[in-house]
Amino acid sequence: MTQNLQSTTTLHNGVHMPWFGIGVFKVEEGSELVNAVKAAVKHGYRSIDTAAIYANENSVGQAIQEALSENNLSREDLFVTSKVWNADLGYEETRAAYEASLNKLGLDYLDLYLIHWPVQGKYKEAWRALESLYKEGRIKAIGVSNFQIHHLEDLMKDAEIKPMVNQVEFHPQLTQSELLQFCQKNNIQMEAWSPLMQGQLLDHPVLQEIAHKHGKTVAQVILRWDIQQGVVTIPKSTKAHRIVENADIFDFELTREDMDRIQALNANLRVGPDPDNFDF
Repeated sequence: MTQNLQSTTTLHNGVHMPWFGIGVFKVEEGSELVNAVKAAVKHGYRSIDTAAIYANENSVGQAIQEALSENNLSREDLFVTSKVWNADLGYEETRAAYEASLNKLGLDYLDLYLIHWPVQGKYKEAWRALESLYKEGRIKAIGVSNFQIHHLEDLMKDAEIKPMVNQVEFHPQLTQSELLQFCQKNNIQMEAWSPLMQGQLLDHPVLQEIAHKHGKTVAQVILRWDIQQGVVTIPKSTKAHRIVENADIFDFELTREDMDRIQALNANLRVGPDPDNFDF
């Protein structure tokens, strides 16, 4: 089982991806973001997740450069993810979007590049672009985000390379059990965005009871629940003390009963759009 903050899962192409990382959704360019990413790296995080649509790749890139220098790390020590936005889905457009993200981040390659949403009629050409960049050695791993089972099945009908990762909304009120089983069966690593349901679960009595039993916070319990299911997780925070606290989940284990009680909280509730019904 995952032993520490730098423990990794091995993707189906042999690339090692940290189980735990920091997300930067809705954090604007600027010093707050730079300091958050630097605090994460200083305290042992090795995975950083951003996206073109977050409009913060410049600050993430600045933070990466400063963090590498200040912590005596090399680029290879970090696992950096970005995503291609819906407006850029298409073979040439996606390749251009990748170059734009690299340029903003100030990097020579990404560890993981994802199609952000399954826009019907567009994601297959975008996937072909990701495959070409991967085959050229420009990306270490490629994947998708917000894909449901039918999207994955449709993509894999024509794909040369199977997605290595599927990053989806995943938390105790949206457990996506069938999707998780499908991904595990097909050796696609599932990754949770919004694992804390944007803070909406922190007062939940069942989670508070489990947290109290283990002497942990509700956030730590939820993030541990992710990891114990084999789901990579990337909670967002800009506060250094919370960044440290979120990662303090490797010194306890939830029991089977704890896991089942959390699983039973599923209500198929989303804080983000439904991948089958979005209009952007």
